[in-house]
Amino acid sequence: MPSMVFGECSTSTASRLFPMSLRKDAAILVRRLSLPRRSRASMVPLSSKTLAVGAAAPTSPPPSVAIEACAKVIDGKYIAKQIRDEISAEVSRMKEVIGVVPGLAVILVGDRKDSATYVRNKKKACESVGINSFEVHLPTDSKEEDVLKFISGFNDDPSVHGILVQLPLPSHMNEQSILNAVTIEKDVDGFHPLNIGRLAMRGREPLFVPCTPKGCIELLHRYGVGIKGKRAVVIGRSNIVGMPAALLLQREDATISIVHSRTQNPEEITREADIIIAAVGQANMVRGTWIKPGAVIIDVGINPVEVTCKLSHFTITSCVAHVLSIVQGQFA
Repeated sequence: MPSMVFGECSTSTASRLFPMSLRKDAAILVRRLSLPRRSRASMVPLSSKTLAVGAAAPTSPPPSVAIEACAKVIDGKYIAKQIRDEISAEVSRMKEVIGVVPGLAVILVGDRKDSATYVRNKKKACESVGINSFEVHLPTDSKEEDVLKFISGFNDDPSVHGILVQLPLPSHMNEQSILNAVTIEKDVDGFHPLNIGRLAMRGREPLFVPCTPKGCIELLHRYGVGIKGKRAVVIGRSNIVGMPAALLLQREDATISIVHSRTQNPEEITREADIIIAAVGQANMVRGTWIKPGAVIIDVGINPVEVTCKLSHFTITSCVAHVLSIVQGQFA
C-alpha cells in the first residue's frame, strides 16, 4: 500500500486561507492568491521499519522524495516558499494598484524563548513579502490592562490589518478576556470565540481559521491526499491545534477520532487511521508500530530534544497570508 510521511510540517496558507465570506472577486483592484496545481507524486511502499517522521526534506522540486525506499517525505519548506512567493507578488500588486500595504501587529508578553523565536520569525516573514510588522514586547509582570490597551490601539489603527497575541500568556492573565478583545475582523489567529464557533457549526464560515491546523489541511490539499471518507486521528485537543484540526477534518468529510491524555487505548485508535495529525507536547510519542501502512502523517508538535530543532515555516506563512486576506477583503 502507498505510504507517506510529512516532515517539517506545521502550517501553510495561501488563498485557501481566505475566509469564505471574502472569496468574491476583488473586481479590478486585486486578484485572489491562486494555488498551483496540486502535486500528485507517486507513492513508495512502506517497509516494516519505523516511519521516518520529520526526516530531512528535499531542497528542489518535486517536493516529495523516497527516503530509504520505505516512506515519502513531503517538503514543507518547499510549499512555504511557494506560498510566500505568491503572497509577495500579491502584496506588490496591492501596493501598486490601491496604495495599501498590509500590516501585522504582534503582542508578546514575557521572556519565553520559544515565543520570542516565533515572533522573530513572523517579523522576518513579513519583511520578506513586503508586509509591515508592528511588535509590542511587554515584561512578564505586566498587567492585563496593559495588553488590552495595546489591543485597543491596534483595533483602531487602520494601518494594522491583523493582530496576534502570542500564546501562552503569563498565568496571572485571563487569556480568554485578552483574545476576546481582538476585533473579529483582525483576528488572524482565528481564536476569537465567534470564529471558533462558526468553525464548529455546519453551514457557517469563520472569517479566519487557526493557522497551524489550516496548514495541515493545506498540505493535504496541495499533495492531492484525499480526505473525504477517510479515518482521521488527531492526537491532542488544544484550542490552538488539536480541536480546530479535528473540526477542519470533519468539514472535509473525514471520520474523526481525538486521542488525548485520558484516552485508554491510543495505539489501537491511531493504528486505524488513514490520516494522523500529531499535535502533542511530547517528543517521540507516536511510534512506528502505531501506524498502519499507507497512513499519512503530519507532525505539528515542536518539542525540545537533544538535537537542534527548527520551527516550521508554515506558521509564519499562515499569519502573513491571513493579514493579506484581511486587506483584500477590506478593499475589494
